[in-house]
Amino acid sequence: MRDRMTGACLAAALALLAIAPWRVVGQERTIQERLGHPPTARLLVIHADDLGMAHSVNRATFEALEQGVITSASILVPCPWFPDVARWAQAHPEADLGIHLALNSEWTGYRWGPVRSAGDVPSLIDPQGYLPLTEAMVVERARISDVERELRAQVDRAKSAGIRITHLDSHMATLFRSRELFDVYRRVGESYGLPVLVERQGSRGGTQASWQPEADPDALVDRVISISPGIERADWMAAYEKLLAPLPPGVYQLIVHLAYDDEEMRAATRGHTDWGAAWRQSDLDLIRSPAFRQFLQRQGFVLITWKELSAARSR
Repeated sequence: MRDRMTGACLAAALALLAIAPWRVVGQERTIQERLGHPPTARLLVIHADDLGMAHSVNRATFEALEQGVITSASILVPCPWFPDVARWAQAHPEADLGIHLALNSEWTGYRWGPVRSAGDVPSLIDPQGYLPLTEAMVVERARISDVERELRAQVDRAKSAGIRITHLDSHMATLFRSRELFDVYRRVGESYGLPVLVERQGSRGGTQASWQPEADPDALVDRVISISPGIERADWMAAYEKLLAPLPPGVYQLIVHLAYDDEEMRAATRGHTDWGAAWRQSDLDLIRSPAFRQFLQRQGFVLITWKELSAARSR
């Protein structure tokens, strides 16, 4: 009798294993599987930084979002062209828009200050009254209380403007420069219920961060991919192919910087070849080109948004 009962229990257990949603008992499903893709899939967010920086950036990024050649973008709330972003976002509530949390104002001839008043966040103000030029200046001088106050003000301003925020990330990766800055970044994201960009590999909270002993288990992205300085315009496409083609199955974010090489952008970025006006025009031309879209299709990349990644997290 006991043998028959044991056999029945074993059969029931095997039946449960056959219908379980995971491949191996105790093994968590990949982000790809949580989003309905096979574990061998390569998912890609094509993401534009710096929305709100300038009219030229806004125009290029709005067009790219509307044309579907990028899937996401993030907003520099302290910048002068933020109201234009708010207006567009209200007319396009489906757009995937995050906040590009900023503690820097990096262009020498075009500067911006914090959302909070200088008296509220004094350690974030440089001698000229703007946010600091470099990441190192932030790490050296910023008080964490001021950082958190300013980051929350940027999120609150975007929410008050009616923007449906999908995620948070860090302008110039400043918030990944120390454990203390990273902790406040994570804390702000958690308090608003928003996912934050963190990579399992690389320096953005991943295994290459000097203060991170191991991969972050909550990271939704395996690696962040971006082009490096020193690439000639004629080699732009080849450089992106070299970055993307070898990637194994996983979830990736490709960061691009979009604008037109016009008088406004040339003036704003004068003296800065890297990420300047011509650079941003090259990125815009690349992501709009049929050759790049055909390359992504041949490679089998599946384009996704931060809205989808957020859903994977909540599951």
